[in-house]
Amino acid sequence: MTGDYPVNKNVGGYDRLGRSVIGAVLLVVGIVGYVGLLRVAVGPVPQALMALILVVVGAILLVTGYTQKCPINSILGLNTCSPRNR
Repeated sequence: MTGDYPVNKNVGGYDRLGRSVIGAVLLVVGIVGYVGLLRVAVGPVPQALMALILVVVGAILLVTGYTQKCPINSILGLNTCSPRNR
């Protein structure tokens, strides 16, 4: 029953679009880097570890963009969602 609790969306507009686009790019780059087709290692960080970090960050951005809810925004008191969509 989705009507039993309030929906507290705090991600919208350009924030949502940016999270979706950047998240998708990071996810693809991480997967391609993990396979070994692209070098994503930075300094002493191994290739596989950096690729997994990119995949995780990309997935988090995609999920927060899709659900329009971000725990970090809640903690900081930020809300980029328009008043009519809250």
